[in-house]
Amino acid sequence: MVIGLLRLLSRLPLRVLYVLADVSFPFLYYVARYRRNVARENIDRSFPEMTEKERRRVERRFYRWFCDYTVETLKLLTISPEEMQQRMHIEGVDDMERSLEKNPFVFIYLGHYCNWEWISSIPLWTRQPDTHCAQLYRPLKNHFFDELFYKMRTRFGAENISKYESLRHILDLKRNGKRTIIGFISDQAPGWESIHDWVDFLHQDTPVFTGTERIAKKVNAAIYFADVKRVRRGIYQLRLRLVTEDVNSYEDYKITDIYMQQLEAMIRRQPHLWLWTHRRWKHQRNADGSRRDE
Repeated sequence: MVIGLLRLLSRLPLRVLYVLADVSFPFLYYVARYRRNVARENIDRSFPEMTEKERRRVERRFYRWFCDYTVETLKLLTISPEEMQQRMHIEGVDDMERSLEKNPFVFIYLGHYCNWEWISSIPLWTRQPDTHCAQLYRPLKNHFFDELFYKMRTRFGAENISKYESLRHILDLKRNGKRTIIGFISDQAPGWESIHDWVDFLHQDTPVFTGTERIAKKVNAAIYFADVKRVRRGIYQLRLRLVTEDVNSYEDYKITDIYMQQLEAMIRRQPHLWLWTHRRWKHQRNADGSRRDE
């Protein structure tokens, strides 16, 4: 029933939904103060070169964008393929399909940046009928939201692959000769048991996920980076940039380091469009390498 109501709401034009976003901003930012301490600390640590006034402007712009992201994601329930292609312009899909002539997979490094949910529309841009598209996802504990996001992320034909079954599923795809483009959102905070590499990211010692790179080396995947920017409200431009078609020629974790460098450059270009409310730096290490949590 609730999904049905959300579906009805999503049928409103985006210009109307943006009014809802505008109304929601002061409540979210000034009244509910949703994760403001987390966002503020993350922004302050990431941009010490900015003045206090500049950082607070990034903070407020982030929360305004986050309200937009919420209604845009809701719109994904019913948006037409034609409108989706008008709002999310994707370049480089032809390059990825050419990579699939040499490699069995293309892995795309994504971030929680701009509207990452809309990137699941990549199947609308493929030219080859046998190109399969998928994205890794983390099943949510809340059954309602898990079902909701599952429906949204598969609307345009992309498959959801649980992160808990990722390697097995990808190996099955390889055995079946299914040439596949897979998106990996790799900018979360890994658990301690999953930390194999640390990088300097936004002025901070940062643990990173290396699973994308390690799986890529097992299946000889070509690597692309999703470079996305917001052109204006409701309009995004995504350029898929080749990193390498020979992942095994790189030393361990070098591809992960390149990804984090490109992600930082993208964030610095439009800093308010990254998910600052995520506790990205909750795991830290002491000078002797021992671990500590904040």
